[in-house]
Amino acid sequence: MMKRILFTLAVVALAIYAGAASAQQLSLAQISQYLNQLETAQGRFTQVNPDGSQISGTIYIKRPGRIRFEYDPPERSMVIAGGGQLAVFDPRSNTGPDRFPLNQTPLNVILQRDVDLARARMVTGQSYDGTYTVINAQDPDHPEYGGIQLVFSADPIALRQWVITDDLGTRTTVVLTELVEGVRIGDILFNIRAEMRKWGN
Repeated sequence: MMKRILFTLAVVALAIYAGAASAQQLSLAQISQYLNQLETAQGRFTQVNPDGSQISGTIYIKRPGRIRFEYDPPERSMVIAGGGQLAVFDPRSNTGPDRFPLNQTPLNVILQRDVDLARARMVTGQSYDGTYTVINAQDPDHPEYGGIQLVFSADPIALRQWVITDDLGTRTTVVLTELVEGVRIGDILFNIRAEMRKWGN
C-alpha cells in the first residue's frame, strides 16, 4: 500500500512538474497579449553596441508609439520615439537630431497599437531554452527594415531583452533591468520638438 501511495505521489509530482515546465514556454498569443496590455514602463537598460562597447541609461515606455532612452553621463545622448517619428539626439551634432519614421524601424513591432505576432510572416523564428522564450520578428510587409529578437521570461511574463538588426545587418542589444510597469509617465518625455528646443535645435 505504501509503495502504491509513493508511486502515485511521484506520478502526480511529475505531472505537476511537466505542467509547470510546459507553462514556461510562451505562445505567440500570450506574448502579444502581454505587449498589448503593457501601457507604461520605466527602468534601466544596458546597450551592447555592434563593436562590443556598453552604455547604460534609463528607459521610458508609453505604448503605443512612444519610447525614450536617456543615456548616462558622459554620453548625454538620447533616443526618443513619439508622434510617429524616431529621433536620435547626439550632443556632438550641430544639425539637430537624426529623424526616421518609427514604422520603418524594428522597434515599431513592439510599439504599434495592436501587436499580433501570429500575423503571417511576422515571426521568423521562436525558441525556448528552458528559461526564456525567444522570438525573432519583423514587419511582414517590409522585412528590409530589419528585425528584432525579443526575449521574455514567464510567471509573470516580462520583456527582458531585445536585439535589433537594422537594414545593414548591424546588431544592437538592449538588456532591461528594474523595469516597473504601470508607472505614470508624462507625454512631454516623448515630445521630439520640445526636446529639440531644450537642445537648442
